[in-house]
This record gives sequence, structure tokens and C-alpha cells, in this order.
Amino acid sequence: QVQLVESGGGLVQAGGSLRLSCATSGSIFSFNSMGWYRQAPEKQRELVASITSGGNTNYVDSVKGRFTISRDKAKNTVYLQMNSLKPEDTAVYYCAGERTSGYRRWGQGTQVTVSS
Repeated sequence: QVQLVESGGGLVQAGGSLRLSCATSGSIFSFNSMGWYRQAPEKQRELVASITSGGNTNYVDSVKGRFTISRDKAKNTVYLQMNSLKPEDTAVYYCAGERTSGYRRWGQGTQVTVSS
């Protein structure tokens, strides 16, 4: 099975930036889409951004204009560039690979903490 490994989380002040990486052990095109999700304490996991195999991107309204999802095909890696971070962005961020069959493969997650 393809493994997904996130990295790049950490502690940053409000207004700062972080770039998350999701490296896959196989081709990112073994999935129909790749997504970044986040889960804050006592909240449901939510989809933050996604990119399809065709390159179409989608964002939750709260991050539009601040976050950018991208991919490097040669490195089989998906990125989430996060700018103008806010305390409410604090969460564990998960990478997921998804297929149209409904199959979803998760990474282990990386903590992002934004201090005010």
C-alpha cells in the first residue's frame, strides 16, 4: 500500500507561514485526488484543500487566498503553503489520497500551532 508521510508542521506566530509536505511511497497518481484535512481539538475533521489528478484545486472558504495546494510529480509530493496564519488554523493537519471508489489513505498527521 502507498504510504503518506506529512512533514513541515510546527509553531508559528499569527501572520506567519508554513509549508506542509506530503510525501508518498508510490505515485500520487495512484489516487484520483489528494487532499489536506485538519482537525482541531473537539472539532470534526474538515477538508482544507484538494487537488485532482487533472490539477483542479478546491479550498474551504476560510483558507481561500491564504493557502495554496500544489504537487511535484517527480517527487510524488503534495504541498500545502499556508500564509497569513491565524490562531484558528491551529490543528493537526492530515494528508489523504482518495479514489473515486471511496477508498482513502491517510497520513499520520502533523501539528500546526499558531500563537496569537
